[in-house]
Amino acid sequence: MKITIFGVGLIGGSLALCFKGKPGLHVVGHSNNPQSVEKYMKRGVVDYATTSMEEAVRDADFIFLGVPVGNLEEYMCKLKKLPLKPGCIVTDVGSTKASIAACAEKLELGSGVHFIGGHPMAGKEKSGVEAATSRLFENAFYVLTPSTDTPQDAYDRLVDLLQHTRAHIVKVDAKLHDDIVGAISHLPHIIAVALVNQIAKYNEQNPLYRDLAAGGFRDITRIASSDPIIWRDILINNRDIMLRLLNDWNGEIERFIRLLDNMDGAGIEEEFRKANRFRSELPERRKGMITSVYEIYVDVPDEPGIVGRIATQLGDHRINISNIQIIESREDVPGVLRLSFRDEIQMDKAFELLKSQYSVHI
Repeated sequence: MKITIFGVGLIGGSLALCFKGKPGLHVVGHSNNPQSVEKYMKRGVVDYATTSMEEAVRDADFIFLGVPVGNLEEYMCKLKKLPLKPGCIVTDVGSTKASIAACAEKLELGSGVHFIGGHPMAGKEKSGVEAATSRLFENAFYVLTPSTDTPQDAYDRLVDLLQHTRAHIVKVDAKLHDDIVGAISHLPHIIAVALVNQIAKYNEQNPLYRDLAAGGFRDITRIASSDPIIWRDILINNRDIMLRLLNDWNGEIERFIRLLDNMDGAGIEEEFRKANRFRSELPERRKGMITSVYEIYVDVPDEPGIVGRIATQLGDHRINISNIQIIESREDVPGVLRLSFRDEIQMDKAFELLKSQYSVHI
């Protein structure tokens, strides 16, 4: 069975690693850049890689489009001109689904060729094939958006293949997908960017804003550091839904303005209570659209060698640290270490190990 992947980056590369080496599966990667093709092969992400689209799709049973959202329709038009194998299933990994579904319906890729929109709801802070891993989708939701005309057999074949990702497969209408993802992912990104830019303007008059914005502010706005080009394409592609969501957001902000203007303490309390109730119902350890952060904060004495001792202690217990940051280190203030880990298992082990010796917070 031949699986072709266009765009072997974080998502496409991780899919390739999920499939590569499995009995009966042959994974082919494509890039227009010969250096990228060489990199795919050198890193062992795919079985074969090529710069030729025609060679990549020849006799392919599955085609995954891992290119940016802004390039999806371009690639669909290119596929339309190529001789695809009857029964071939074409799918994508974009975070918007209605537009690409409409494009596929309009193009009609070929006799017996079926398009099924897909969106693996997992990611990383890092991008590119260098960050790809076969465990990226494990325990994450993988949304599929088949049309009403999609044969059940075609859908079942794609689901069977995606079992190799160990993700939870969910069937959702394309338009509903865009509504939900717009609210839980796209809107928070806009809010984070707007908030950071607001503080940046204040900081132009007084640099103390930046100095005091460490810690919590930096954490809650980290998604403002997302790739500008990718997010430009996503937001423009999901424009109508985002405009509606932003109008709803303005309504929420106006409610707080009224509460503060009227000094309505009870109303403010109720807003926080409602938010607390709903947030407490959210899954804590399931992968989602916004990448989880596995970090602990350790209050440590300001003394020589303390960072090295903690790192050595964790290493002796085979706990792998992905990053260490010193947030505060002054004579009059205890040092604070931010320790980052690749997953919650490593984080939990570190927390249990260090809590008896230091003040540790999550």
